Amino acid sequence: MSALPEIPVHEVAHRLRPMTEADLPRIHRIELASYEYPWSLGNFADSMSAGYSMWVREAEGEVIGYYAMMAAAGEAHLLNLTIAPIWQRHGLGRDLLDHCLARARDHKTASLFLEVRTSNTAAIALYRSSGFAELAVRRGYYPARGGREDALIMKKDLT
Repeated sequence: MSALPEIPVHEVAHRLRPMTEADLPRIHRIELASYEYPWSLGNFADSMSAGYSMWVREAEGEVIGYYAMMAAAGEAHLLNLTIAPIWQRHGLGRDLLDHCLARARDHKTASLFLEVRTSNTAAIALYRSSGFAELAVRRGYYPARGGREDALIMKKDLT
């Protein structure tokens, strides 16, 4: 499924499930289409090997989104949350974030942290509207054209 279906997105059969190695090629294609500086296949494989909480969202049997979250020592860190570009702006990222927050609570974590590019206004708006607070700015955290870009550090309390 390379384009949005003819029926409304909310009527398409969706499901969330744990990520598997078989998902990695499709996930990497989404990653390449979504970011100028994407995660590598190795980043995803290493995260799976480390036992991180990694989930995919499917629509009609095709992976259209995913997230990777690390949970340890009472806190969680959202490492990557992506919806394929053609499926964005339909509330699917919010649903995936809500699932991630539920999994973080399952791990008995007190808070969820993340970094987001300061230029990613859509993601920042999503996180703010989901109760994340801005903690600090990490200068030069991300690679960018012509140099580096700052990251906004955000946190949501889960207790």
